[in-house]
Amino acid sequence: MRVYYSDHYPIPLPAGHKFPIAKYRMLRERLAADSRIQLEPAPLADPQTIALAHDPVYVEKFLNGALEPAAMRRIGFPWSRGLVLRTLASAGATLAATRDALAGGAAGTLSGGTHHAFRAEGSGFCVFNDVAIAIHWLRSQNQWGRCAVVDLDVHQGDGTAHFFEDDPRVLTLSLHGANNFPFRKQRSRIDIPLPDHTGDAEYLRVLDDALARVWDFSPRLIFYLSGVDALATDKLGRLSLTAEGLQSRDWRVIAGARQRQIPLVVTLGGGYSHPIEHTVEAHANTFRIAARVLEN
Repeated sequence: MRVYYSDHYPIPLPAGHKFPIAKYRMLRERLAADSRIQLEPAPLADPQTIALAHDPVYVEKFLNGALEPAAMRRIGFPWSRGLVLRTLASAGATLAATRDALAGGAAGTLSGGTHHAFRAEGSGFCVFNDVAIAIHWLRSQNQWGRCAVVDLDVHQGDGTAHFFEDDPRVLTLSLHGANNFPFRKQRSRIDIPLPDHTGDAEYLRVLDDALARVWDFSPRLIFYLSGVDALATDKLGRLSLTAEGLQSRDWRVIAGARQRQIPLVVTLGGGYSHPIEHTVEAHANTFRIAARVLEN
């Protein structure tokens, strides 16, 4: 399984910043020992490709460091040339994984899942929406068909939902904490808000019901946002899944797509556990499961 990483472009963050930037390097190093996973550095996305989805003025202002301070505060990162390169690499990774998934059945990225980015603004550590960019790129290449976005990050994929709210060819599923960020929710095709402290059994029950609707949609391609912030150890998650519950979640999505011969792109998402090793191991398990499913 080919998987793209983007941590070769570091983001300079101030001391004490709450974003767990170290997890990306740690995850790549952990997966490097798995011979089933072929790690590749992410290419930089072309800004013109990004502008297929995003407002060209917003794209240009971000790239040139000209966004208003309030806009950068909503994103949550200080602007830097490093942030620009990392953002382009994150989008480029998802684009490359999309090409590979269509050719070989599945591929992934150790970044992406930037689902809080809207067409003309970023939010919640998300500058550009990598999945929206990939779907718009597919359309530009006349490879357009039904797509599904299975977003299992604990925070609603509000930006992605808004991008495709009125598009019948894209099914957006968001299984998220009802009382968590973003506090102003958008309308996904399938929204499942979960109460605080939801555990494995209830989570997996509602996921099974939701995935049945995804399979009925018969998508040509699935984007799986595999955030691990539903872990009970996550500082921002508010749910109570175990590591085993997350693995069961991953099996359902990945094996379900494989069984139906639907190409799958696996991206990351959130993860804020303390210690950070819980986050890294949970992310690693997602890709180990994907590699194992591809072997069969």
